[in-house]
Amino acid sequence: MNKKTTKIIIISCLSILMLIFAIFISIKLANAKNLLIKSYLNNQSEIIKDRNNIILKIKENNRGDYSENINFLPKEFTKALIKKEDKTFYFHPGINIKSTIRAFFDYFIIHKKTASSTITQQLAKILLSQENKRTLNNKIKELFYTFSLEAYLPKTQILQMYENSIYFGNKVEGIKLASTYYFNTTPELLNKDQINSLLETMPNPASFNPFAQNSNSKEVLKLKSNFKKYINNNNYFEISNLMDNASYNGLPWQTTTTTTIDSALTDKLREILKRNLENLSTKKATNGAIMVLKYPENEVLSIVGSPDPTNTENGSQINMATQSRPIGSTIKPFIYVKGFEKNLRPYTTVEDKEYKYLINDNFAFYPKNYDYQYRGLVNLHYSLSNSLNVPTVKVLEYYGIDNFYNLLTKDLEFKPTQNISNYELGIALGGFEMDLMTLSYYFSIFSQNGNLLPLKLFQNNSINLSSTNFDQNKKISEEKYIELINKILSDRKTGVDQFGSSSDLNLDGADYAVKTGTSREFHDSYTIGYTKDFLVAVWVGNSNNTAMDEVSGQTGAGRIWHEAMNLLINSDYNKNNKFEFNNIKEYQDGNNTEYGLINDNYNKYKNLLQDNSIISKPHNADEFQLETTTQIPLQSENIVDWYINNKYVNTSKEYIFKPEKKGTYNIKAINKNDNNKEENINIYIN
Repeated sequence: MNKKTTKIIIISCLSILMLIFAIFISIKLANAKNLLIKSYLNNQSEIIKDRNNIILKIKENNRGDYSENINFLPKEFTKALIKKEDKTFYFHPGINIKSTIRAFFDYFIIHKKTASSTITQQLAKILLSQENKRTLNNKIKELFYTFSLEAYLPKTQILQMYENSIYFGNKVEGIKLASTYYFNTTPELLNKDQINSLLETMPNPASFNPFAQNSNSKEVLKLKSNFKKYINNNNYFEISNLMDNASYNGLPWQTTTTTTIDSALTDKLREILKRNLENLSTKKATNGAIMVLKYPENEVLSIVGSPDPTNTENGSQINMATQSRPIGSTIKPFIYVKGFEKNLRPYTTVEDKEYKYLINDNFAFYPKNYDYQYRGLVNLHYSLSNSLNVPTVKVLEYYGIDNFYNLLTKDLEFKPTQNISNYELGIALGGFEMDLMTLSYYFSIFSQNGNLLPLKLFQNNSINLSSTNFDQNKKISEEKYIELINKILSDRKTGVDQFGSSSDLNLDGADYAVKTGTSREFHDSYTIGYTKDFLVAVWVGNSNNTAMDEVSGQTGAGRIWHEAMNLLINSDYNKNNKFEFNNIKEYQDGNNTEYGLINDNYNKYKNLLQDNSIISKPHNADEFQLETTTQIPLQSENIVDWYINNKYVNTSKEYIFKPEKKGTYNIKAINKNDNNKEENINIYIN
């Protein structure tokens, strides 16, 4: 092998080695840069925003501080920063050669520490969390990471990352929050004195920050208070636990999460709630909640679970929108829609009278209406419009209590607070418990054509509320039956008997439906109303479950609902979409017009709840105590022949039976005007 060949081989090998070394160094620098970028991202605070980019919450970052990054360079601050910290920033490769040589000389020769760090070095030091570890090894490590930043990132990005990472004291990182905290302004609007003050803060944030000398002055205290509200908006109170329970479909939490909440709307609703609760305080009502959903997206526009989350009294720090409470008559539309599926119709008639049911091991149950009055023969349109209890129990009985249990626990996937079978037919009277948010979610089927769609709290589709069963996508009822419910609940004339011709349930110029609810002994007041564009649900009561002073769904929640609905009607969320009734047909019954579905068997469906009993009172198996004054009314809707133990006693609608001794008595009634129709019951005199 000649010398020339040998030389070529040596040069080639050296070139290859140099290339390998260059690639190795390049990879190492790239990995170092990636590590610093990851550290930069991990140091950012998690920020929760509303749908209009208003900050609801800035959480502490990994350092226990608050940060809010910006993606631009504030001109005047940046100019002053470079002038003070690194005049040759745009020209050096990451280190200032002259300053570095001087610093090494001072360190090794005269044993004196001299500052020589460039902005890039300071950024590397921050991202490596080595600000307080000034050893030689760390300095050499910082140099390598400094070169990695300079090798792969433009100067503007390095500068931007640095300005977002500077610690300014009082748990504040970055120029954005420093400007907000100390001066209640933005970085681009800082004046010269404010800029100089922040630059002087950087070397010793604990001692030289703008608040250090006047930390208790009124102006400083006000700025601190404003900053606290800035990083923790009151409207985050209601969604904090929902954020904790959200599911991210395997994706990491976003640095900035945008919710569907409208913070400005929520502020107005909270004011409405607070003002009305102050008026209701004389009625012993102290707590309330409001839910607003946007259709057709099923987005949560607002959750108000407290009139004032900053108040430490009267349960104000409890989010009542997510607390389980008896829902009163708001359950009735779900009972009726299932009845309609089994051929009941708004024109179906039912006797509103006293009925006896045996529940819970033969316990006698006599359902009563809200006003303790019976109205005789009514149709289901009138019954639901006026929220009558007794006819609703008859509808539930007809549909089947077990079928309704399945609707709640299987179709809606609701998890009741107690064993579902404990409720029995009394579930129709409003004792069933549910939180307002879940109730609002289920009510969405009436605006969504019978579909239960996922409830959205986040603009990012990779985040949902699956852990709280709000991510369902299923058909709960057919559109034609939903139309029947909407037709009834949007009719304000038929409900005059119960709610009056003038009430807070009446709105001008809107196509809407509404349902009220009141729980036993006035513990809970509900009003839920909706259009095709949005839903507003309101609850009023007390967090400690004490009773209010006769506050019904209409008189309590109704006023708040009225104001909230008008607010939405006059907002951009109102698209004026109308309910559709394409499957509904009018039926004439004498002078009355009623509603059903096309191709109904009118005569058959009208009488599906016909009561074939003759005896209204007493009821079979009723028991009475024998006393000298005992009198038992025997009552019928028609004139009948009355028999006691097969002995004829009277012909009338009512006969007073006065038993003389204890025992079992057979009561028989025969209606001669109805083909001698007969009914027998037994009663017990003890």
